[in-house]
Amino acid sequence: MAWNEPGNNGGQDKDPWGNRGGRDQGPPDLDEVFGKLSRKLSGLFGGKGPSFGGSGAAGLGVIAVVGAVIWGVSGFYTIGEAERGVVLRFGEYNRIVQPGLNWKPTFIDEVTPVNVQAIRSLRGSGDMLTKDENVVRVEMDVQYRVADPKKYLFAVTNADDSLRQATDSALRAVIGDAVMDQILTSGRQEIRERTEVEINRIVDRYDMGLLVVDVNFDTARPPEQVKDAFDDAIAAREDEERFIREAEAYRNDILPKATGRAERLKKEALGYKEKTVNEAEGDVAQFEKLLPEYQAAPEVTRSRLYLQTMENVFGNTSKVLIDSQEGGNNLLYLPLDKLMNQTPQQRSTTVNSNASDYGIELESSTQSAAPSNSRSSTSRQGRY
Repeated sequence: MAWNEPGNNGGQDKDPWGNRGGRDQGPPDLDEVFGKLSRKLSGLFGGKGPSFGGSGAAGLGVIAVVGAVIWGVSGFYTIGEAERGVVLRFGEYNRIVQPGLNWKPTFIDEVTPVNVQAIRSLRGSGDMLTKDENVVRVEMDVQYRVADPKKYLFAVTNADDSLRQATDSALRAVIGDAVMDQILTSGRQEIRERTEVEINRIVDRYDMGLLVVDVNFDTARPPEQVKDAFDDAIAAREDEERFIREAEAYRNDILPKATGRAERLKKEALGYKEKTVNEAEGDVAQFEKLLPEYQAAPEVTRSRLYLQTMENVFGNTSKVLIDSQEGGNNLLYLPLDKLMNQTPQQRSTTVNSNASDYGIELESSTQSAAPSNSRSSTSRQGRY
């Protein structure tokens, strides 16, 4: 059976929406609904009817106080030790607050914290044209921090992006004024310093509120087509530096030795000089002492000097002289033990000398250094 069929339960309809009237009943009255809601709110805050007077006004006061407390508490905020807070009032810059607990009127002020101690890093790279019309890929790292929070937020649209563009512009200007060999080898430090100066100049001109701390020139690579040739050039330069260091080390090692040897030779020469001069002076003194004796007996002095000289001469030689006519019965003694210790050349010289003393002729041949030239030595006969 349908819910609204006539004759159901004594002619009353079973309406699922709670309407017990007939089928012709219309939608609920909106004024009645709002009236019921008003009475319920009034009862919640102590009222008995739709009127908001009396205790109802007190309820609204409580609501206002609670709302004011919530609004006031929501305005407290904290700024970190490394931060500064930039306060905007109705969207316009108002002031900068220091680290610690601060308060702002909610919905009126807006606070943007900015870290002024953190070191930020920005990396720039790209293919750039050098002064000698070569292409080189350069990578550079810029470290910076915020110096003025107000200028950092409002001087330019985006300070970080502006610094990136300034770095790229400065780097291209410096690279374009240098040759490729200077960029890849010996001029890296100079390029880094010039780039840092150029970046600071651009930052100061636009007043970005940033402070550039350091600029690092990371890498510079030639194009792949000529990379091998540049690697060879770099290796040759490194070899040159290595050879220079080795030469300096050799100089530092050999120079003290040569200086010491020169000093030693100088001292030896001075010693030899003094020795020779002293010997000459001694000989002069000796002859000066012999002069009176020579003047008194010239023949005796001459004979004695001759005998002393012959004694000194024959005392240092292995040759023995004898008078074969007057000493025919003398026994000839050859010092074989000494002759055996001599070299073959010395023995040959000694034998030839002894043989010539007794009138014995021996033939000996010596060959020169060239194999095609040879000659025989002449025989000689000693006299006695």
